Amino acid sequence: MNEEQQWIKRIQKRADRSAANALITKYYKEIFSFIYKQTLNTELAKDLTQDIFSGVLQTIRSYDSRKASFRTWLYRVSTNRLVDYYRSRHYRSQQLQAPLEELERPDLEDFTITLEYKEDAQRVMDVVNCREARSQQIFRLRLFADYPFHEIASVLELPLSTVKTNYYATVRAVRSHFEKEDKAHEQGEAGHSLP
Repeated sequence: MNEEQQWIKRIQKRADRSAANALITKYYKEIFSFIYKQTLNTELAKDLTQDIFSGVLQTIRSYDSRKASFRTWLYRVSTNRLVDYYRSRHYRSQQLQAPLEELERPDLEDFTITLEYKEDAQRVMDVVNCREARSQQIFRLRLFADYPFHEIASVLELPLSTVKTNYYATVRAVRSHFEKEDKAHEQGEAGHSLP
C-alpha cells in the first residue's frame, strides 16, 4: 500500500487530520490550476478549490480504490463542482473577470496578451457552459486537465467513442459560435463604413 492509500485509509477510518492535510497538500496546486484555467479569477478559484477539498473530505468514505485512482476520483468531483457552479444562479449574477490589479504586468505586450487570452477563454467557456453536463466535463478534462480520451472515459465511466463524440461536438459548437460572431462583427463593420 503506497503512502497516498495509507492517508486515505486513515482519513476514512479515523478522520485523521494530518493525513487529510498531506492528501490536500499533494493535490491542491494541481486542482487549483485546473479550476483557475476555467474561471480566470484567483479568488473564485481558491473558493471553488476549497469547496472541492471540503466535499472530498466529507465524502471520502465512499471512495473505492478498486473503481478508480484517487486522482481520477478527485477530477470527477472537481468537474462536477465546476458544472454545478456554472449552472447556479450565483454564476449568472456575477461576472468572472479578474480584478485589474491581478492583470497588472510590467510589460504592456504581456498585459495585452493576457487580456486577449482571458477574452477568448471566456468566449469558449460561455459556449461550453451552455452544453449538457457530460459534454462540459469531457471538454474540461481534455482541455484544462490535459487528460487523454481513454482516461476521460475512465473518470466518467463512459465508452471511449462517447467521449470522443462529445468532445468533438463541443469543439464544433465552439467553432460555429465563433464563426457566427466573427461574421456578425464583419457585417457590422461593413455597415458602419458605408456613407
